[in-house]
Amino acid sequence: MKLKIAVIPGDGIGPDIVAEGIKVLGEVAKKFNHTLDFSFYLAGGVAIDSVGEPLPESTLLGCADAQAVLLGSVGGPKWDDLKGDMRPEKALLGLRGGLKLFCNLRPAILYRQLSEACPLKDHIIEGGLDLMVVRELTGGIYFGDRGRNENGTRAYDTMAYSELEVERIARKAFELAMKRKKKLMSVDKANILESSRLWRSVVNRVATEYPLVTVSHMYVDNAAMQLVRNPKQFDVIVTTNMFGDILSDEASMITGSIGMLPSASLREDSFGMYEPIHGSAPDIAGQDKANPIATILSVAMMLRHSFNLEEEAAVIETAISKVLDDGYRTLDIMSSQMHPVGTKEMGSLIAQAI
Repeated sequence: MKLKIAVIPGDGIGPDIVAEGIKVLGEVAKKFNHTLDFSFYLAGGVAIDSVGEPLPESTLLGCADAQAVLLGSVGGPKWDDLKGDMRPEKALLGLRGGLKLFCNLRPAILYRQLSEACPLKDHIIEGGLDLMVVRELTGGIYFGDRGRNENGTRAYDTMAYSELEVERIARKAFELAMKRKKKLMSVDKANILESSRLWRSVVNRVATEYPLVTVSHMYVDNAAMQLVRNPKQFDVIVTTNMFGDILSDEASMITGSIGMLPSASLREDSFGMYEPIHGSAPDIAGQDKANPIATILSVAMMLRHSFNLEEEAAVIETAISKVLDDGYRTLDIMSSQMHPVGTKEMGSLIAQAI
């Protein structure tokens, strides 16, 4: 099978971790007799430096021509003083909107080997943790009308959702819940926000199509508290763009390190963009210190969701578990009596385990 993949290394540690994802993908292709067709593109700060804009048209067109996109990270303090439309992060919004990637999957899994890294008490996480945040990605406050008044003393950002936007993300979440524990939590702020009241009513309407799924609702402030109080009560969480951004980062720290968590951004068909949820960490870029596991797990999600290669995805996940069992750790997940390794060695160990 030929896998046509657009690759955007991006900024900071992006090139470091993407290189390891490609290394592991190469071993999978060799093992299962697949052919890899990579095309590389600029986005983020490096694109600003090279061509004067965060998302060149050639990048968007190249990604649209591929079957999937592998992204490293974008941004960094070097570009912090640029105006909003010229910031590296604008590339992410442009890719999500331009490629119609409305559904963001962010799993939060606590590996048993990393239980020491979890900040919660042992009795709270006993038996492990495995939840999925389904985040709406192309609507809400990040894409709403924004601006300032004439003298710049007042600013506004608008959160807006249509029934269609809520319905399609709700349906994705219900489909995922059907494959897991048939339990769905919808998170909103319906006691205050009109957009959340619409959100809740649409989720309830879609719920009638999935009678086997138990659906409940929770305000976002309570959900933030419950994630650290009793995270095991959750299985699939569906929520808005901004709430999902915040809650998934919180969930990531429960797992011990943000360097362990992948993500998938999907549209209606099999096309998707895959990236770690962490940032560009420019302070350790090029120093062989970054944890590549989130990117490698993103590659596994790519194989599963865009190419329907479940066995290949599982091989990567098993290889990661084996390497952790053998005691190898990057600095962010390091604990006593473990073997410290750098970015490249961790990627090579996982590739060898495949």
